[in-house]
Amino acid sequence: MRYPADHKEKTRSRILDAAGKSFRKQGFNLTGVDGLAAGAGVTSGAFYGHFRSKTEAFRAALSAGLEELRQGIEACQSKFGDTWVEELAEFYFTTRVTCDLAEGCALPSLSADVARGDAKTKATFEKEFLSIVSTLANGLPGTNAEQREARAIVMAALFAGGVTVARSVRDKQLRDRVARVLRGAVVACARDWT
Repeated sequence: MRYPADHKEKTRSRILDAAGKSFRKQGFNLTGVDGLAAGAGVTSGAFYGHFRSKTEAFRAALSAGLEELRQGIEACQSKFGDTWVEELAEFYFTTRVTCDLAEGCALPSLSADVARGDAKTKATFEKEFLSIVSTLANGLPGTNAEQREARAIVMAALFAGGVTVARSVRDKQLRDRVARVLRGAVVACARDWT
């Protein structure tokens, strides 16, 4: 049986999508190759035709997930102009707090696994994180590049930690309060840094 020319690329994309969802929802240690393959509708052998290991698939899913965040920030900056920070913070601290973990953002969902990962995984994260920071900083007011970068680092940390904390409390009212407070902190950081 002959496959279309783009079959391999589409299969890899399906595996990567399934891996991203599984790693976000279950974490690295609770995700196995068989589950990743099944989630993509392929065999374990087909999985290994695209990735040498679960760790390699994790790195690829991490990179794709953080790139998705960076592109989302750019889209928000383009669409909302001067109010992009408020719009991004509103989205992040509502949708990203309440959506299914599998659909969540890679930054809060995968960072803990990266912290336990090897040097190559951390290097993958670092490269993508710095790209996110740069994109955030480029959209902030002010002429001091070092201050804009510092504000962007704080914003990224608030996004990651804030979503994690809000998702971790049982009480819905407390969750919403945490999200609201952190949404305000992101906006304040972006606008009122001295």
